[in-house]
Amino acid sequence: MLWRIFASVTFGKLLFIPSYRSTDFEVHRNWLAITHSLPLNKWYIDDTSQWTLDYPPLFAWFEYILSWGALLFDPEMLKVNNLNYASQNTILFQRISVILTDIVYALGVQKCLYSFGNNQGGKVQKDAEKWFSSSTILAFLLLCNVGLFMVDHIHFQYNGFLTGILLLSVGSILQKENLKAAFWFSILLNLKHIYLYIAPVYAVYLLRSYCFDIQKSKMTFHFKRLIKLGVIVVTTFGFTYGPFVSQLQQVLSRLFPFENRGLCHAYWAPNFWALYNIVDKILAFLGHKLGWIDPLSKVTASMTGGLVQEFEHAILPSIGPKTTLVFTILAILPAVVILLKQPNQPRVFIRAIVLCAFASFLFGWHVHEKAILIVITPLTLLAVSSQEDCRLFMLLSITGHVSLFPLLFTPFENVLKIVVVLTYSLASYSFLSALHYDPKSKGTLLKFRSWERFFLYGLGFVALFESCIHSMVDPSGRLPFLPLMIMSVYCAVGIIYVWFSFVIGSLKTEKKISKQK
Repeated sequence: MLWRIFASVTFGKLLFIPSYRSTDFEVHRNWLAITHSLPLNKWYIDDTSQWTLDYPPLFAWFEYILSWGALLFDPEMLKVNNLNYASQNTILFQRISVILTDIVYALGVQKCLYSFGNNQGGKVQKDAEKWFSSSTILAFLLLCNVGLFMVDHIHFQYNGFLTGILLLSVGSILQKENLKAAFWFSILLNLKHIYLYIAPVYAVYLLRSYCFDIQKSKMTFHFKRLIKLGVIVVTTFGFTYGPFVSQLQQVLSRLFPFENRGLCHAYWAPNFWALYNIVDKILAFLGHKLGWIDPLSKVTASMTGGLVQEFEHAILPSIGPKTTLVFTILAILPAVVILLKQPNQPRVFIRAIVLCAFASFLFGWHVHEKAILIVITPLTLLAVSSQEDCRLFMLLSITGHVSLFPLLFTPFENVLKIVVVLTYSLASYSFLSALHYDPKSKGTLLKFRSWERFFLYGLGFVALFESCIHSMVDPSGRLPFLPLMIMSVYCAVGIIYVWFSFVIGSLKTEKKISKQK
């Protein structure tokens, strides 16, 4: 069933090869050219294009391997000076490369489904038909992930390939193959450093559950296991960064360009800082109107031009990278608590990943809106086994996917994004409602609270305003950032609500398990 779903989805992706593509298309074309045409010591130095190579070296090798396939399609795309080159063969190759590498994502889903089935326990193991139903629904939710479709196959990136490696690692944890999990996650970190966000979960889980063994109040430390983990991590990083050791500082400056980045991206990610920014703008506006601020002062709330730049807040204290780090660490603490108190619990590990990804998305420095997918994907795994997690998944899935709408803004894509998100959301709700059916009440246990329903209705209006209404009421484009700001702030409210509810639910679950013990 998994591969049938995957084949159907793949066929659908082929239909969108000619669709809109973002600047990320040129970013990856340039990286193909850099890795194929330049010597190794120039990869992280070349700045012919503004889209310089800023992913870890293992991803650079990934681009290098792809470049040999690109050579067969159109050698011109591999010339560094051919900026913004986009022949039909170039478009065809790059689109197909994303589609083909999604096989890794399907393998990751398969690994999790197999692991999930073996760990269902009791009721589901006794009811093969129910397990088949839940596994099929989970396969649908993951393989038809509409966020990955919009970001990868229209906007253009390789998130499916990377998420597949994450799922291979998570599936290994579910099967208690800790060394395999460490290997896959090390590979992932060396492909894209954004996954440092969830590295604390792996560090705590593997040390607590693999290197320490506590039985009957007796603790045993397995030094050999620690060495095995260390060898895997050091070998992977050594292989990746070894060829670049002489220019390591240059590589790291590309990976972590704090000096040239502000608190938020051009389009504010719908997180805590979006709310912080809007409060700052409101206070600045009121300050001018009520005379709290000198009328001759040029102090204004910033970050409304849609630019990637450093900035100062007008009224509230300006936020730096260190401040965001403190907030993020504090938000990660619930994940650490449940991992330490419930070792060797793979499902708790998944819950901790969600908590950690949430913390980094909500409070991190210069977070991209696409990072919400790192939260949605692991939460999907919990949606089929818990009605509370299922409800929160639906809220986050709808809100998070709608928050990606500003990435697609051409007329055809404006209609497309609404249709695909609405279709995926309705299908997900239908399948999960059937899965969480209550025979006693003859109804589903998946029910939104009144406030949540009100929020979703409002979200629909915000989506329509961003996609259609704004262009009608502001045809001159005097306020181009207005719909983005509204979208970001409104979605931030919903995402923070889901995060808070998930934190409370996770801590309550931990207390229940502790009492049972």
